[in-house]
Amino acid sequence: MDEAGFTEWASGRQRQLLRSAYLLTGDLHRAEDLVQEALTKVALRWPRLRDQHPTAYALTIITRDNISWWRRRREVPREASDVVATHEEPEIALVVRRALSRLTLAQRRVLVLRHFDDLTERETAEILGISVGTVKSQNAAALARLRDGAPELLDLIGRRS
Repeated sequence: MDEAGFTEWASGRQRQLLRSAYLLTGDLHRAEDLVQEALTKVALRWPRLRDQHPTAYALTIITRDNISWWRRRREVPREASDVVATHEEPEIALVVRRALSRLTLAQRRVLVLRHFDDLTERETAEILGISVGTVKSQNAAALARLRDGAPELLDLIGRRS
């Protein structure tokens, strides 16, 4: 195994993966566990993944493992206000988490991957195992829900619709 290559990739992506997992789960500890499991799985497959897209593979693992965890426990994600702010700017982090907590799980997954991870519709669809059309409709519904129900996001960025 190309240990140095994996270590370099993991060091450069760990923060992004943790942010995505945290936004998906609303739980820092579960997010850390998901990232650790994803990094382990990527490391085991590194010779095959290093020349492809290991970040997409890791995001797929995080997303699917979170879905499996949620289904096993049939637990509703914690409210954003129950989570301690960990962002460098706690006010912004709290506003974002409150806004995300207003979305359905499907909408949140699409929104996080599309807008926080800046993935294409096709990449998002592949990671979530859904069609591009579903990504588009979930994204549109999420953005509409945020426009209507989370005006503090507009205040945060200094715009009003």
